[in-house]
Amino acid sequence: MSTRVPQERRRRRPTRSGVLLSESLIVETALRLIGEHGPEALSVRRLGAALGCDPTALYRYFQGTDDLVLAVADRIIGDAMAGFVPGDDWVASLREMALRVRAGYLAHPRAAALASYRVTRRGNEIRAVETGIGLLLSAGFEPARAARLYLAFIDTVLSHAATDAAFHALPPQRREADRRAWRDVYQKLDPVAFPALTAVRPELPGMADSSFEEAVDLLLEALAARAPTTTGTRPRSAGPRSGTPLSPPGALLSPPAGPRTGTPLTPPGTRLNPPAEPPPKAPPRTPVVP
Repeated sequence: MSTRVPQERRRRRPTRSGVLLSESLIVETALRLIGEHGPEALSVRRLGAALGCDPTALYRYFQGTDDLVLAVADRIIGDAMAGFVPGDDWVASLREMALRVRAGYLAHPRAAALASYRVTRRGNEIRAVETGIGLLLSAGFEPARAARLYLAFIDTVLSHAATDAAFHALPPQRREADRRAWRDVYQKLDPVAFPALTAVRPELPGMADSSFEEAVDLLLEALAARAPTTTGTRPRSAGPRSGTPLSPPGALLSPPAGPRTGTPLTPPGTRLNPPAEPPPKAPPRTPVVP
């Protein structure tokens, strides 16, 4: 059921500061307040003060602060997806969608904490879901499967993007302290107590970096491997700090390993246990003549 405020209830006169209220202006102001002061700044009273209007005027546009939060979340989606046109390659298109979502959250890191787990039920979100599921349908997935796989895809993207945004929302000194921990604390661990960390010690400073693209590419590789059609290409991204692709362009996915054996599963149609060669026939026995 829609919670949108009817058009006839909206203000048509400027505020006392000369500003003509609109849903878009209120959302922009809410984003600015959240960016400057954090999510706790989102209140009708503070919005009214920022807009130079009586706080009750905002109820002509939104049912309440939660309705406004949904509009803010939808604006982030709309800004991130602006100008996006899916291409023929469904894998590459999903990858671009993921990168756009992350960029949108990094542009508003404090608002991302409010937006990542909500269903806005507004136009920008609806169009994004339509696009994502449409890409999976174009890959040949059945409708039920396409819907579930899109949910797995977008939940992974939103969660990882929100984590990156939360880190960027920290004060600079806290971000730097977290980065230094991988260079300082983890470099001084007892090798006897922590042999695995000691084995990868030179790589540990890189743990301060985001693994967003690697995680998305792993997910897209799994989707491509399950796709009934081959219209998409495998994602290409650099390995962690190496500059080398995770897999060569155009390379086929490796066959899955058999359970606990490390050996590839047999190709389709291959008999697991071919019949043994029949034993050679014994030469006919010569009858003994008494």
